[in-house]
Amino acid sequence: MNEPLIIHWFRQDLRLADNPALHGAAAAGRVLPVFVLDDVNASDLRPGGASRWWLHHSLAALDRSLQGRLVLLRGDALELIPALATQAGAAAVHWNRCYEPWRIARDTKLKETLAALGVGAVSSNGSLLWEPWEVRNAAGNPYQVFTPFFRKGCLNAGAPRLPLPAPPRLSLADPPAGALPLAALKLLPRVRWDRQLEPHWEIGEDAAARRMAAFLAGGLRGYREGRDFPARPFTSRLSPALHFGELSPNQLWYGARAAGEGPDLDHFLSELAWREFAYALLFHHPDLPVANLQPSYAAFAWQDDLRLLQAWQRGRTGVPFVDAGMRELWQTGWMHNRVRMVTGSFLVKNLLLHWRHGEAWFRDCLVDADLAANSASWQWVAGCGADAAPYFRVFNPVLQGKKFDPDGAYTRRFVPELAQLPDRWLFAPWEAPAAVLRSAGVELGETYPRPVVDLAASRQRALAVYAESRRGA
Repeated sequence: MNEPLIIHWFRQDLRLADNPALHGAAAAGRVLPVFVLDDVNASDLRPGGASRWWLHHSLAALDRSLQGRLVLLRGDALELIPALATQAGAAAVHWNRCYEPWRIARDTKLKETLAALGVGAVSSNGSLLWEPWEVRNAAGNPYQVFTPFFRKGCLNAGAPRLPLPAPPRLSLADPPAGALPLAALKLLPRVRWDRQLEPHWEIGEDAAARRMAAFLAGGLRGYREGRDFPARPFTSRLSPALHFGELSPNQLWYGARAAGEGPDLDHFLSELAWREFAYALLFHHPDLPVANLQPSYAAFAWQDDLRLLQAWQRGRTGVPFVDAGMRELWQTGWMHNRVRMVTGSFLVKNLLLHWRHGEAWFRDCLVDADLAANSASWQWVAGCGADAAPYFRVFNPVLQGKKFDPDGAYTRRFVPELAQLPDRWLFAPWEAPAAVLRSAGVELGETYPRPVVDLAASRQRALAVYAESRRGA
């Protein structure tokens, strides 16, 4: 008797190991693996340019793992998945759940369509340590503050499931007619700016496993303190692999617990829990990417200045630590977490530009662009989100640079026109004596911009606007 054919729909789980839905599909019959690029239902939230570049290479790696049998489709998954199930005679479709609001709405409709066709629909959790609806406070409500979410909610919700191996038996079905070549998804840009990203990354499940092993062996010890210094090797750089599912959070959670201990381990696990918190916020507040969680910010007096926005986007603000971060983002598709907070604070507080500008730019430029984490983090730094930074907390990019890039290695790497400036003046070149600037080959306004705003004055302006906003709430 022929085995039933089961479709496994890859989404943000581009791996074979610790893939619950794939494991279930493999146990149920022959597996037809498929990926659908669904820009139709994603609409304005479709992946940005850097994410599409990563996705292209991740799909190529996954296809190699599947012996060239990954079916690629492009269009409305509400139409394509049922049509494929009918064409292939599938008994069921398996997938791992995604938590973006548009995906939840689409998948709910899809289950109804498949049921009407007599095709099973089986969804699993392959992306989170805890389901968003599992972590609630004593009153049964979602947490709004991170520390109790993690310390009380997550840790009392039960241990995350143990990672699964790759399916011990994976019988792959032949691709049907109509499958597309990878190039037909058109994920790579026409103007190949993505070439600059290539030296910074290895992509795919095997590369993610190597990166995790290297981090756990060499970066976890000292993580608690070292993670704040962008020139030091204490960040995992695994966020893109987690986003695309080349690595599961369960693999990383248990790998870290086996490799580390003490404050370093606790701090790293709390970072994984922050990702869970962001997804819980998005699940319970579907408008998180566009609407302030705190209504008191609805009438906040944001400015609208395209010149300032473009200076920030291009790393031409005249504030070196900010510019270093924005250039790191453009050149590598990633930005160190400490610098994300500094550049974000500069945008929303010193420039008084809406946090949605920052969220959109990061979503387009980050290879780890995650709707939940990106939205929650921007609302945090703007002061309008859950467990947000207090409105009066304005990161001083000069002091932040001096503290967390004390020898200037990070800033000089990405702002090389200031490389010859002494450390004393590196983070505030506008304060340097003219002779020092000449000696370093720096001419403000020519070789490097003057600051687009006065840091002290813009901080006071931000505080005044925030105070007025609170009075009018």
